[in-house]
Amino acid sequence: MPTITSTHAPATCTHAIRRACQLACATALLTAAPFALALDAQVSDDVVRLGVISDLAGPFADITGPGSVAAVQMAIDDFGGKVLGKKIELVTADHQNKADIAASKAREWFDTGRVDALMDVAVSAPALAVLEVAKQKQKVIIFNGPGIDRLTNDLCMPSTVHYVYDTYALANVTASAITQRGGKDWFFLTADYAFGNSLQEEASKVITANGGKVLGAAKHPIGATDFASFMVTAQQNKAQIIGLANSGNDTVNAVKAAREFGLTGPKSKQTLAGLLMYITDVHALGLRTAAGLMLTEGFYWDMNEETRAWSKRYFAKMKKMPNMSQAGAYSSTMHYLKAVQAAKTDDTAKVMAQMKATPINDFFAKNGRIREDGRMVHDMYLFQVKAQDESKYAWDYYKLIATVPGDKAFLPLSQSKCPMVKK
Repeated sequence: MPTITSTHAPATCTHAIRRACQLACATALLTAAPFALALDAQVSDDVVRLGVISDLAGPFADITGPGSVAAVQMAIDDFGGKVLGKKIELVTADHQNKADIAASKAREWFDTGRVDALMDVAVSAPALAVLEVAKQKQKVIIFNGPGIDRLTNDLCMPSTVHYVYDTYALANVTASAITQRGGKDWFFLTADYAFGNSLQEEASKVITANGGKVLGAAKHPIGATDFASFMVTAQQNKAQIIGLANSGNDTVNAVKAAREFGLTGPKSKQTLAGLLMYITDVHALGLRTAAGLMLTEGFYWDMNEETRAWSKRYFAKMKKMPNMSQAGAYSSTMHYLKAVQAAKTDDTAKVMAQMKATPINDFFAKNGRIREDGRMVHDMYLFQVKAQDESKYAWDYYKLIATVPGDKAFLPLSQSKCPMVKK
């Protein structure tokens, strides 16, 4: 009798084969997943490289410089040092407050250094020079340190973000508040470069619109050390308000000179208004000299628990509290990296679209947003510097006078000259 071979395997054997196939398929999928993610995510040269071009040792080093670099690095570290599985690198350069050096470094970074985005170019003249380079190379550039409002006004471009403040907002908040409180006659002490001239121009418009008058102005070079002649001119002018359209060491030296010449204090008939002052400036001056000054900032370390928590971490690294530009450097870096993560690429256009589509809610800004002109709109704050006996602990320097919503503080889109704005 012939042997009969069955074509059907026992049930237990069939189950075992099916289970083995399932395990094999699952293993294959798990093995392929990282490869599929890598194919889905597109990062140029496998590194997301960020750059900061700043004043690292000059008159603006204290308000941007090493502090802004440290803030950007904090953001990179907090993000985990990688995005989309690729390393995040930071490169820095000192532009020495020279536009040609800043532009040359930016061009080098974009052409051969494979830098994807600039997280700051401090000081307005270098910023304007680098803006043109970034436009040619179609790269992301986020400004936290410079103030000139042309960066997102008539010179706006699709990949520009002006994050912290600008000359319009500073002038609008500070000059309007002081003029409305009776400070009608103004004299300006102005740093003679793009930022200072823009700040004086914007403040003058606000003063005139609020029924005030500009009686005169004196201009000084960047890094001036002798303000005596300027203070004599200001005294002789007899304006109620002396507006300081400068920043950094220039502002600090001007306030010190004003005190020496009796332009501040209870017996003076003139008042100083710092159109751009940072908490680091107040710290350098001390409350005895700076008390009573009115100023506008976009951030204060002691506003709430969130601002205090981050600022104390920053203090542990830098041994000083952060100012608004340094806090903005951290916030904007995190916003950029989150956009890269969500867009799954470091492609300029796709990352910018994601940044503009995503609200900003962190310790720096609540319900912040990047408009079509690149202006990051957020609340601005009018502060008055405390007297010595009002300060209760280290770096307790400000009294909040008013909170100005972003849509009231910054230039309305209806007045913008940005060609990307549809009207």
